[in-house]
Amino acid sequence: MARILTGRLSRALVVENPHASLDPLLLEGGFEEVVRLSQAPEAEELLAQLQANRTQVLFKRSRVPVTRQVIEGAVDLVAIQLCCIGDDSIDKQACADHGVLVFNDPISNGRSVVELVIGHLISLSRGIHISNSQTHQGDWQKHNRGRFEVFGKRLGIVGLGNIGRGVAKVAQALGMEVRFHDNRRVAQEVGQEMGWKSADTLQTLFAECDMVTLHPSAVDFLGGSNAGMITRELLMSLGAKRPENAPRIFLNLSRGFLHSPEDLVAAVQAKVIRAAAVDVYPDEPRSAGPGWSNPYAAHPEVVCTPHIGAATQEAQPRIAQRVAQTTLSFSRTGSVRDCVLAPRTQVSMLDDLRPGRAVLVVTHGTTRGTKRALDQAIFEAGADNLRSEHHDLERWSMALDINLLDQPLPASALGVIAKRTAELSGDADAVRSIRQVIQS
Repeated sequence: MARILTGRLSRALVVENPHASLDPLLLEGGFEEVVRLSQAPEAEELLAQLQANRTQVLFKRSRVPVTRQVIEGAVDLVAIQLCCIGDDSIDKQACADHGVLVFNDPISNGRSVVELVIGHLISLSRGIHISNSQTHQGDWQKHNRGRFEVFGKRLGIVGLGNIGRGVAKVAQALGMEVRFHDNRRVAQEVGQEMGWKSADTLQTLFAECDMVTLHPSAVDFLGGSNAGMITRELLMSLGAKRPENAPRIFLNLSRGFLHSPEDLVAAVQAKVIRAAAVDVYPDEPRSAGPGWSNPYAAHPEVVCTPHIGAATQEAQPRIAQRVAQTTLSFSRTGSVRDCVLAPRTQVSMLDDLRPGRAVLVVTHGTTRGTKRALDQAIFEAGADNLRSEHHDLERWSMALDINLLDQPLPASALGVIAKRTAELSGDADAVRSIRQVIQS
């Protein structure tokens, strides 16, 4: 059954403790109720809270899973706003099947992560992590063995997205030679325009670089998962074509599933990788405190941090500000940006909005003829479609339509449109969600 809503969004649930400034931003922007949970809920509790509050928008970070059961049971939910980049915790296909749009923030934490990467590159190159421990124990080890400058070293970057580009720019400013691997054509062109050399394969990148840092997306450009993309063979080849005395440093501040801890430990124990830093893990605890089993605990060559790449005083308020703006624009005008189901898609009718007009946001199936059926149903309902943007999200078997109407339709007409679209297209579940935003 289609999720149907008229008007602005008004009820939000906030979990996983994004910055406190988010709540007043939403309330000032027109939300009537913002419920914040102090503890990260399990799936059953999350569903119960969504149902009890009739939540329309869920705000979360990266820990709490949103399963198909949660999506199907939370019938008032129309959007999930991630207060982070990663979307691995959400069943995105379930969201697409029920017309729930998923948004993230690919921008605001970039600087914080870049600085942590650069900090690790310098710290590991100089052996500060080892010297700190030795000196605290009264062991005075003043020598230059295993200590390097980053100047002149060759840095390999896996993934040239926002963070990868940021790392490359700072590394280049420090006098490093930047190489990268990214199979997206646009990323390759951007990197080459910046003067960075593209490696055709990961094998080439690892073998020909002194240091490698990971910043790929969760999926590749064809929609396949990047889980396990960094194999033991790759890790064992780091710096293979560099001088014997190369630093051979490895960083993963991106995603815990890109490689197994066992493979990284094997490369460290074999002394192929001299030093490493990880900020992400295949299995991370849901809340702070002791009791977590660190797979690198016995290996001081691997510097470990608890997923703090974006955990700075500066990044978290920026994230709150951006996600609030994304949600409020979607609420007030039906504008879409940072939608993980439709990467790099930005849709807005803002330039053509006038009092008395309405925006109709529809998600529907991709059965042939559904778009035409939707247009016919809107016409039959008595509105003229002044402008329409249609995006097929093939990976999710879903389409997004945003329509500018010359006049608002009565609430009862939205259900009629969903029903009529199903009849005309022959797909009983043609329309997944439909929301009308009236401009006053």
